[in-house]
Amino acid sequence: MQRSHIAVLIPAWDEETTVASVVANLKKDIDCDVIVINDASMDGTVAQAERAGAKVLSLPVNLGAWGAIQTGIRYALKQGYRQVITMDADGQHDSAFIPHLLAPIQEGTANIVIGSCTDRGSMARKIAWMLFRWITGLDIKDITSGFRSYDSSAMILLASREATLLEYQDVGVLMLLMQSGLRIREIEVKMQPRQVGSSKVFSSWFKVAEYMILTMILCSSHIMKRKRRLSATQRGSL
Repeated sequence: MQRSHIAVLIPAWDEETTVASVVANLKKDIDCDVIVINDASMDGTVAQAERAGAKVLSLPVNLGAWGAIQTGIRYALKQGYRQVITMDADGQHDSAFIPHLLAPIQEGTANIVIGSCTDRGSMARKIAWMLFRWITGLDIKDITSGFRSYDSSAMILLASREATLLEYQDVGVLMLLMQSGLRIREIEVKMQPRQVGSSKVFSSWFKVAEYMILTMILCSSHIMKRKRRLSATQRGSL
């Protein structure tokens, strides 16, 4: 059977109740290969994902959502995939919108497309979005959406060491992409209510504050490193 040139990457940490239906819907609706990155789950996530037809990459320790996604991107590059979709394992993201996420990349008008749903989320999430837009200058409505498509140039950047220490797939990743001159687009999507559990980031004001502080420290560190490299390059060219 011929392999698709598109891979859907699904980071999963203890998602045995939802991952099988997410994979099954993808296999039914989209011509793609589904890769679940098992982030050291302690439940039946691996068995459920494999039973539904996904390729499973298992991490020996929990790396968090971005570490799992970056693992998937590196694997996809080595396997020759030219585009990847990232989506959650909890059933929030609707696979029916994947063609819309892919279209701007296939048309050559974007390197990254974000599935944006600004209606979702708590007041804490919306305040965090507003502050991050103000601090970073990112003109992105839904900064924390993990429902995205990346072309090969974005994949290469996000597989690099420079992207390794970013904590989440949102602000730090978006800043790195923007500073590299890659084109980012947003499209409106609908998201389903979370079937089980709660947001690991926006479950409390303490978690929001912790997330914001950590993300801004990491972002500031990357910005300063990039500026130093650019200054050194400019001096070397004189």
